Amino acid sequence: MQRGKHAGIASRNNKLDFGDYGLQILDRGWITSNQIEAARVAATRHMQRRGQLWIRIFPDKPVSKKPLETRMGKGKGNPEFWVAVVRPGNMILEISGCTETIAKEALARASSKMPFRCRFLARNEG
Repeated sequence: MQRGKHAGIASRNNKLDFGDYGLQILDRGWITSNQIEAARVAATRHMQRRGQLWIRIFPDKPVSKKPLETRMGKGKGNPEFWVAVVRPGNMILEISGCTETIAKEALARASSKMPFRCRFLARNEG
C-alpha cells in the first residue's frame, strides 16, 4: 500500500456514537497499533474495569521497510508495522458507565500515549 494523502478534516468518525465521553484527535498523521494498545491499557487500568471502552480507529495500513544496508531495487520491503490514518476530528476512544472525573483522568492518561494533541469531549444530555 502506498503512503497516500491525509489532508482535510475528518468527515466521519468525528462524533460521540457509543460512549458518553471521548478522546478526539486535533492533528493529522499515523497512529501505530502499539500506540493504540498503550492508550487502551492506560485507560482501562485507570478505570479498574468500571464502565466500557470503545476503540474507534483500526490500524489497517501496512508500513513496509527495507532491511538495513540493502542495495536499491529488488522490490518493496516487507510490512514492519500497521498504522491507522487519523485526521483532525477523529474520535480515538469512547468511554461510558463511569463518572466524568474517572473518564477524564483515564482519557488524559490515554492521550499521553498519543503522538498528537487530543481533547476530551462529553455528551451533553438534556
